[in-house]
Amino acid sequence: MLRRRTAILVVAALFAVAMLLALATHSTGVVRNDPDRNIWIPDELTMPLTLQVAYNDAEVFFHYRWPAKQPHVVSEVLRYTDGKWQRRTRTPIGSDPDGIAEDRLAMMLDDGGVPEFQRYGGFITVGAEMRDFTGSPAEAAHRRKYLPATRKDPADWYSIVDQATLDDQRRAGYFLDLWSWRAHLSNPLGHGDDQLIGWYRLYDSGDPAFFSNWDNDAGQPRWMFDPARAGTGQSYFLTADAAVPFDPAHQWREGDVIPGQVLSQPSGSRADIRVLGEGRWADGYWDVTLVRALDTGHPLEDKILRDQGVYSIALSVHRDARASRWHYVSLPLQVGLGRQADVMATRIAGAAPDWGSIDTREVILFYPGQVSWQRTPSGVHAGSKYIAKGVPVKYRHKETQLAEYAVELEFDREIRRHWLLSLVGGVLLVASFVFSISLLIGRRED
Repeated sequence: MLRRRTAILVVAALFAVAMLLALATHSTGVVRNDPDRNIWIPDELTMPLTLQVAYNDAEVFFHYRWPAKQPHVVSEVLRYTDGKWQRRTRTPIGSDPDGIAEDRLAMMLDDGGVPEFQRYGGFITVGAEMRDFTGSPAEAAHRRKYLPATRKDPADWYSIVDQATLDDQRRAGYFLDLWSWRAHLSNPLGHGDDQLIGWYRLYDSGDPAFFSNWDNDAGQPRWMFDPARAGTGQSYFLTADAAVPFDPAHQWREGDVIPGQVLSQPSGSRADIRVLGEGRWADGYWDVTLVRALDTGHPLEDKILRDQGVYSIALSVHRDARASRWHYVSLPLQVGLGRQADVMATRIAGAAPDWGSIDTREVILFYPGQVSWQRTPSGVHAGSKYIAKGVPVKYRHKETQLAEYAVELEFDREIRRHWLLSLVGGVLLVASFVFSISLLIGRRED
């Protein structure tokens, strides 16, 4: 009798534990924002963008159109709070609650000098423990994009090859051209920002389109709006020709803000990319057209384009007041100037395209999460054998799959723990069921 009672208690305990585990795991989910771990998942994992490309004898034109619920046109502000000026330097995790993160579009461009780019796009530029990755140390703030061959060990950000090798790589075309449009820091000037990716994300030579307005020693802005021209704080951008030296004796009020960057016309190679007309937001969409000379005269900083050439591109968009790695990216696409490709540019005779007569290509962009190039060809990636064979990513994955995989990777630890608890709960339920049947059989025999 005592033995039977003990068995019943064991069965009851097993069943109770199994039910508790089921309650703890059933429909609770593991995907949730965790700013302490630099995790913030967007509500939409993919977004559409339409692309049109045209060219004439001298220039190439890229027209981009993408949805944005509202425009965000401020990248940084200096705020007067509690009697002193303050500057926020921390990148927001996910969407900034104050909307202080400008909308941005970027395009990587290659002419074949970086062979892996045509197959894997921007993934090849993402190293291990990049800034804002989960677990990245505080000193990782400077760790930005780079190309694998610029490192002795591609997984070690600091193992940069010697300068002579870097120079040879640049002359051989081992770099990516990087076009950038920024709603705050370039659009008001009618320019894009011209950069490149080699051993680091580098700016082209020439004067920049913006410079910092923060005087770190004095703890205050360097420049302010000219009250006689614009009124203090009356615009979201401050240009060099409209600025006057900062006056600390001005009657500043709580909450006053001054742009954290001052805009100035760029020069040299930095000024190669222009905005045709202006980037405009209307009815929930941005429309931006970037134009650049086919041959900029800067072959060590720009990819020179030619009629009948085929080039690889990859796009990215920041929207909804997000910065850093919280963006959407595309798989690589091929653009043909007079040749068949994913996107075939239309040759025009005039100085500017009529976009109504140009073919449109819809591109799906996706949230890339924290997928690094070092992880992709490693054994932890089930598709690493295809990477080793050089199979392009678009042949194995759709954009929605890549976005879902990125989220799963960010919650890998939680998913495994959830799975283990579910497994243990299932085993305990089976065990309690088996014990229960054994007790019933034993009772009938008695």
